[in-house]
Amino acid sequence: MTYIKPAFRHPKAPVNDLGWTRQDYEGGLSTLCAGCGHDSISAAIVDACFQLNIEPHRVAKLSGIGCSSKTPAYFLSGSHSFNSVHGRMPSVATGANLANRDLIYIGVSGDGDTASIGLGQFAHGARRNLNMTYIVENNGCYGLTKGQDSATMDTGSVNKKGDRNLSTPMDVARLAIEVGATFVGRSFSGDKEQLVPLIKAALSHRGFALLDVISPCVTFNNHAGSYKSYEYFRSVKEVMPLDFVPVREEITASYASGTTCEVRMHDGSMVRLHKQDSDHDIEDRQSALQAIAHHESQGKVLTGLLYIDRDSEELHDQLGTARRPLNTLTEQELCPGSKFLDSINAGLR
Repeated sequence: MTYIKPAFRHPKAPVNDLGWTRQDYEGGLSTLCAGCGHDSISAAIVDACFQLNIEPHRVAKLSGIGCSSKTPAYFLSGSHSFNSVHGRMPSVATGANLANRDLIYIGVSGDGDTASIGLGQFAHGARRNLNMTYIVENNGCYGLTKGQDSATMDTGSVNKKGDRNLSTPMDVARLAIEVGATFVGRSFSGDKEQLVPLIKAALSHRGFALLDVISPCVTFNNHAGSYKSYEYFRSVKEVMPLDFVPVREEITASYASGTTCEVRMHDGSMVRLHKQDSDHDIEDRQSALQAIAHHESQGKVLTGLLYIDRDSEELHDQLGTARRPLNTLTEQELCPGSKFLDSINAGLR
């Protein structure tokens, strides 16, 4: 058995504007269970970055601990990468982002890594509007440690041992909206047509972009009675189909029924979102929260772009940091001099 991918490339493989093929955006061979939804998410990230013409060396991918946190090894092998300790990825992402604002930050986490041990770190990263895309690969269980229920497991869901969960689940999308995230979406690992545009839109957003992606665990949480199984989620999800239109390209997306809401991103690109027949306003926090709660009360899970603040200020705007990354500043530029330091000390007396 080998874990080395073949180097063969089809001579007629599609290339993007950089002249790169999709293969240039892949990573190592996955060691996750066959059929794991996490691998579908990795493939969606590859597709999104390929279509957006993102150079892998401009990306910093970060993770914590868990099956989900292994996945950055499976996409963008030419990017920067840091695998942190359990639940602490947002702190590492904050430090890296403040030191080098020119990189594109992708954080990959799980429901345990985010909603349990890392809940405080996640909430503060969202409320500070850290400029990053934060993807939660949500399977409702701890797959790396044999399938215990996580904090996102739905009440009444049955685990593989037959035990029913009695605790109230943590809804990371709803929490992110509450604490100040400026882009919140939810999708399903098996819905590539929705997931890829959402990732592209999140990468183009300026601020904290959360994507809660339901990703069934085929080993421990994909059986009858589980509310995070493939079969169950496909039966209850309420989809808002969408398309992402890159900047400077002709808009060709069309929808047969309902209305279409066009959301322009900060770089000029656009998300075209097909809205269900409801009063859900994706630019109003309270409306988004009510829509999530309404569908939940009907036993449904609302997916798509749930909330966006197009005019938000990300962390660098709030702090007034230097426009250049800190690693490009000289010692003379970093040291303000004794006179400036004296004026600071005088102002504190």
